[in-house]
Amino acid sequence: MIILHNFKVPVGNLPRPKFWPKIVLAIIGFSYGFINCPAAEPSGLQLAPVAEVTSEGVFFQQVVKSSQPLPALRLCDAPQMGATLELSRSQINDFLAVAAPNLMTTNWSGADSIRISRRARTLNEASLITLLTESLQKNYVKDRGDLELNLTQPWDATVVPDEPLTVKVLELPTEGVTRSFIVRFQLCTATDIVGTWDVTLQAHIWRNVWVAHSDLLRGELLADADVMQDRRDILTAHEPLADFPQNDATLELADSVPADHILFARDLKLRAIIHRGQVADAVVQDGSLNVSAKVQALEDGAPGQLIRARNVVSQRDLTGKVLDDHTIEISL
Repeated sequence: MIILHNFKVPVGNLPRPKFWPKIVLAIIGFSYGFINCPAAEPSGLQLAPVAEVTSEGVFFQQVVKSSQPLPALRLCDAPQMGATLELSRSQINDFLAVAAPNLMTTNWSGADSIRISRRARTLNEASLITLLTESLQKNYVKDRGDLELNLTQPWDATVVPDEPLTVKVLELPTEGVTRSFIVRFQLCTATDIVGTWDVTLQAHIWRNVWVAHSDLLRGELLADADVMQDRRDILTAHEPLADFPQNDATLELADSVPADHILFARDLKLRAIIHRGQVADAVVQDGSLNVSAKVQALEDGAPGQLIRARNVVSQRDLTGKVLDDHTIEISL
């Protein structure tokens, strides 16, 4: 039975005869509502002999059984992993007196005491790899690609709390994630540190990249080049990768690239639209004054690029920005 301590019987103004017949007491009690109808009484509480809890603590509804809903009351801290906590009925009542001062339990049944331990599971190698991959991907690899990890030594299955675990990286090489590296880490619950380990890992970072399907030649237009996208390990790629829309007509090969090689940003450049030796129109704008002349390009130039040119009349060397395939804007 569950009894509320702060229930007050309103009998202060009732007459107090020396002896009240039992039937009168029953009638008064029924009239004022302080005698419970047996049909409405909650069922007794049955103390379980054992229980498993998480790091959040020991809760009332975890240690007892009842046919009626029980309040979610935290009684005390959970035991450490590998340890047990034994509580008697009176100890549970003491905890309840603190957690819910208005609540008192009677008519206990079941075990005289309960043995409480932490809920546990076995962490196998696949689960560990998943945890490490999620942590290193989020905090170190980020959007470079999809991280793949493998242990170089077998992992001994370890008993851990059966609750969500996170990885806290303690030590990692200065270079970060490399092809082979050692990481020191902790596994943690929301409230506890489960343990600390060192493991050696082999890593790959997979990403779709542009690859030469056949040999590419310097000066070849990218739109005409035999390139394709392929999923490659780019962990050892320490420079920017080529990134362009397919059939981009504004780019050309800055260098020759062998077949099956990844394309890097340095392998491409804007396609030249003015070429060395070509005669073009040079324009000079000074406020509202526009002056034009014929110049000879001294080097190839792409749109927006600064190139050297020579005035065909005065033979003076000038510098200008390529506007289109026949116009150069001269800088004063």
